[in-house]
Amino acid sequence: MSKQILEKESVVVKFVGDSGDGMQLTGTLFSDTAALAGNDIATFPDYPAEIRAPHNTIAGVSGFQVHIGKETRIIGDKCDVLVAMNPASLKAHLKWVDKGATIITDEDAYDEKALEKAGYAANPLTDGSLSSYCVIAPKITTLAKETALAQGLDNKSAERTKNMFCLGMVYYIFNFNLETPFKLVEKRFAGKVKIADANKQVLQAGYNFAETMEAFNSTFQISNVKLEKGKYRNITGNEATAWGLLAAAEKVGKELFLGSYPITPATEILIELAKHKSLGAQVFQAEDEIAGICSAIGASFAGAMACTTTSGPGLSLKTEAIGLAVMTELPLVIVDVQRAGPSTGMPTKSEQSDLNIALFGRNGEAPCIVVAAASPSDCFYKAYYAAKLAMENMTPVILLTDGNTGQGSELFRIPKMADMPSINPPYATPNDPNFKPYRRDSETLVRQWAIPGMEGLRHRIGGLEKTDVDGLVSTDPLNHAKMVQNRSEKVMRLAKRLPKQNVYGNVDADTLVVSWGGTKGAVYTACKEINNSGKAVAQAHFSQIMPLPENTGEIFAKYKKILVCELNSGQFANYLRMTLPDFKYEQYNKVQGLPFTVQELREAIINVINNIK
Repeated sequence: MSKQILEKESVVVKFVGDSGDGMQLTGTLFSDTAALAGNDIATFPDYPAEIRAPHNTIAGVSGFQVHIGKETRIIGDKCDVLVAMNPASLKAHLKWVDKGATIITDEDAYDEKALEKAGYAANPLTDGSLSSYCVIAPKITTLAKETALAQGLDNKSAERTKNMFCLGMVYYIFNFNLETPFKLVEKRFAGKVKIADANKQVLQAGYNFAETMEAFNSTFQISNVKLEKGKYRNITGNEATAWGLLAAAEKVGKELFLGSYPITPATEILIELAKHKSLGAQVFQAEDEIAGICSAIGASFAGAMACTTTSGPGLSLKTEAIGLAVMTELPLVIVDVQRAGPSTGMPTKSEQSDLNIALFGRNGEAPCIVVAAASPSDCFYKAYYAAKLAMENMTPVILLTDGNTGQGSELFRIPKMADMPSINPPYATPNDPNFKPYRRDSETLVRQWAIPGMEGLRHRIGGLEKTDVDGLVSTDPLNHAKMVQNRSEKVMRLAKRLPKQNVYGNVDADTLVVSWGGTKGAVYTACKEINNSGKAVAQAHFSQIMPLPENTGEIFAKYKKILVCELNSGQFANYLRMTLPDFKYEQYNKVQGLPFTVQELREAIINVINNIK
């Protein structure tokens, strides 16, 4: 019987299983294949913090969600296809599956012990509880092992190929040919020809199995994205951050120095930069967070483009050194890939949890510029921008991303260096008879950067307060007040030179939804759907946090209701109340270690619209 091919603009596929089932690899292969086939993509890795979580338990479930299609600003609320490798993964993620969706699961995994550990009283494959879904449950482990054993793999290695059997079935459902996946598998297992060949054969077996199943009486063709001409790749936010820092160093003609300590979910920035020594990147894996940032401050003093990377607990440890960078007025980029806190919190779960510490988390008066990235590809531009701001304003800049943004991925159009904005640090002139370490530009209050080795520019900097202009150690009270004011005013005057804040959607609406950082896509989609439904709403998404764009108050004055949506308990809303107290702010907050869904945002926004008086 011939099978139908149905056109769809987008679909959400989620791969879930035990931590050792290869779900991150499976999801990455699928998303890379979709991107190379011309689909837009957005991904969401979701894995446990435990290194060896208990087998067949809900706590040990690892997942990878992929949204592919014509336009994918978001990871998607619910799945059209769920691949669940065992009962625990099915139980943990069934709530994220649309009714009528396809569930692919492994019958071999549903033994009595596994069902008990997952908390099932009866087998869901036979008790009728999954009647609302299209369930495909072949003996996946058995079929995968048979194929892999025939290729000469040992029993344990053969069993581990079951994820590839499932992936082959998914490729069939969405009409992807296997030429691209085969190349990706060969690249993934480079130098391990036997393992690569076995995985390719299992992929083919899964594809063939799905092709012959009567349950798949239709397959899907996903709409391709219309892209601007250029070179694209699938990139994670952490990779994009590393590339943005490299691009800034190249643009300004400096070597890049990264002093960091590994921490989830920021470690991949360190790993990526370590690959690029040929581009002048110098990477120092320090013994702790404090050593990491202090080495970066030293590199900045020596004239390098310096940065350090971390997550929430590490940012706490870096606070004294950030104050040192503020006091010495040296350029430094601090990348904080936020996760759920406090303390160790939930290391693999994402939140916008660190805005307060980025804004206020230092002793004394120590203002920093704070910016936030909106998406994985935007991490490139915000990292470049943070480096530009740091070097041009001689001050530390904190770049906030988050776990979902940093470890998620999307299509990225690789820009040309010629198109990137110039970076112009305020270098001092060798042998300048008028040089003083704290003489400032009259408009920007930025001091000059005198790098060791520049003749005739010997000077003193450090953590002790200095005299205005001359830079001598001083405890004079009036001088201290003057220097505190200078450092603060330097940051605040930047607002006059920043791009104006934009508003999206129906700008003439009565309600303005405010978002910042990695929530942009979900909030944008919710507002777009509301406007398409006949109601009116506008959105202002902030990437520049400290200082705020100069026209922020002007924008807020136009709206009757301002709803601030963020993945914390209201940190940005409280900052707005402090900074722009003339307006009333309503809040919609989520503190679950999970991203916003479009549905919950849409309901919250409509509730505000309907209550306008």
